[in-house]
Amino acid sequence: MTTSEVTIIGAGLGGLTLARVLHVHGIPATVYEAEPSPMARTQGGMLDIHDYNGQLAVEAADLMDEFRAIVLEGRQALRILDRDGNVLADKADDGTGGRPEVQRGELRRILIDSLPAATVRWGHKVSGTRAIGEGRHEVTFADGSTVVTGLLVGADGAWSRVRPLLSDATPEYTGTSFVETYLFDAEARHPAAAKAVGGGSMFAVDPDGGERSIGAHRESGETLHTYVVLPRPLDWFAAVDFTDRAAATARIAEEFEGWAPELTALITDSDTAPVLRSHHALPIEHRWDRIPGVTLLGDAAHLSPPSGEGANLAMQDGAELGRAIAAHPGDIEAALTAYEQALFPRSASAAAEAMVMNDSSPQDMVDFFLREE
Repeated sequence: MTTSEVTIIGAGLGGLTLARVLHVHGIPATVYEAEPSPMARTQGGMLDIHDYNGQLAVEAADLMDEFRAIVLEGRQALRILDRDGNVLADKADDGTGGRPEVQRGELRRILIDSLPAATVRWGHKVSGTRAIGEGRHEVTFADGSTVVTGLLVGADGAWSRVRPLLSDATPEYTGTSFVETYLFDAEARHPAAAKAVGGGSMFAVDPDGGERSIGAHRESGETLHTYVVLPRPLDWFAAVDFTDRAAATARIAEEFEGWAPELTALITDSDTAPVLRSHHALPIEHRWDRIPGVTLLGDAAHLSPPSGEGANLAMQDGAELGRAIAAHPGDIEAALTAYEQALFPRSASAAAEAMVMNDSSPQDMVDFFLREE
């Protein structure tokens, strides 16, 4: 058994931001991550980091120069198409937007690189957590090892192993899922699809109705990362054999029969097998009573449908918790109280907005964008 005073479970953006902000203030922490290494899996796609939350967290972590170096110029461009490929709206990236795009993996890398060696303990999958009294908790890992900590922070995502210490809430399916595909070297190998997507993000809808849509990002290396949006029950997706690449691709493409070929090519010409990403959410007003020595951040605290805010909020949580700990030296409970008093209303507001977006039709989103124009 080992002992640590600040133990963070999960080396996602929120947990790493917390560790970095603590390090900036001279406070050591240990991060435990189930993945065996930083490169164990692809770290998702593009993130727009907002100037009102995510970038403030980057500033608190003293990493703005490193952040600016990984921004992909031009990727804030946005276009909306109809199912026939006609352009309904087209907004160029003029460099004045407050949501620069970066690759999630690159953002995670600069956070990891900013921490002292051995801060992140890879290959530590949590199998259980328990309170042992006086505000201390024991974490047990899959290999049988344990750690006792004076402050346990669950930054371990939707299916958090730390959350049950504070709350009985469990995520529920929102009714909508993404199916992800990738086209590589798109300008040379998939020129029609590349032209449809444009230089940044694209969103294609059926103006005559229907809840299906296709979204895509142009990532680094001329990669097109597509999110096929399908509001279907989990049983519908269970009937799709995602272990059979050809069959799964054909079944998803069937939902878009009659759409422009440059749009359906984002599905049918994928260089990877389609991957299902089902969306779950915690209750909008999710909160917990103050229990000594433990708290949550990011999706572990306020999982919501995708809205462009998730990573930003997780980083904001990490930065605010780090600052609260630094502002209350020797008084963890005062720090956690201050952090949670700000966290609960902030996360509830963001969750409510995310659920409105989840329940809106694609055309509602187009109309909103056109009004903004």
